Order: sequence, then structure tokens, then C-alpha cells
Amino acid sequence: MQSGENLLRERGLRVTKPRLTVLEILSHGGHLEVEEITRLARSRLDSVSTQAIYDVLGALARAGLARRIEPAGSPARYEARAGDNHHHIVCRSCGVIADVDCAVGSAPCLDPNLTHGFDIDEAEVTYWGLCPACKLLALQD
Repeated sequence: MQSGENLLRERGLRVTKPRLTVLEILSHGGHLEVEEITRLARSRLDSVSTQAIYDVLGALARAGLARRIEPAGSPARYEARAGDNHHHIVCRSCGVIADVDCAVGSAPCLDPNLTHGFDIDEAEVTYWGLCPACKLLALQD
């Protein structure tokens, strides 16, 4: 696994403590809201503003080191798994998000009937349902 410094340099980004910290936070997996990333970053850095975290996340997303997802009705979330065109499943009850690999073939995983002349390279699919914990709670009610 490459170091954060090498990942940033390969993508032409300056190596800074906030960027390294956010990369490290995202490397633990999950789909984190900006508030959670900021809280975790502040526990590791002397001080960092929420705006600085937004700036770092934007730079990482543009460089392909992070991915921003926005499930309907939910705040934006960020993850380190970027560039492989996977999809997501979201619990309607608690909002937990899990990754789902491409359902059909390679990227973009879906072939539309009509492209309107677009060269399609990505499809964003969000599946919705109840996670196992919420399903169990619903059965107990």
C-alpha cells in the first residue's frame, strides 16, 4: 500500500498535514459525513477549520483519491474507494451505507438504451432497503 505522501505527489497535490490526515481517516473505510471527518481530523491536528476539510475533500475528489456520494435526502458523504465505479446500498431507516460491486460487467456497469451522443464512462446506482439490524427491529415491532 502506498503512503499518503506518495499518493498526493503522484496526483500533483502538495503534501500537507490536513490532506494526509483526511486520507488516513478515509483509508479506514466507511462513508463519512464532513462533520465526522472534521471531528476526527481535529482530534489529530492542533486546529483545522471545517472549510479547510471541505477544501481538502474537494482536492482529493478531483484527484481521484476520494469519492463524494450524495444519497437522496442525506448529506454528502466521502469514501476512499474511488475510480472503480462501484455502487451503494442505503438503509431507509438508519442511513447506513454499504458498497455494492458492479451488477453487470465492467464500468459503467449499465448500458442505457439511448445515450444522446454521450460517451458514458460511469453510472451511479443507489439501492435502498433495510439493513439487517433495522430489518430485525422492524420484525420485533
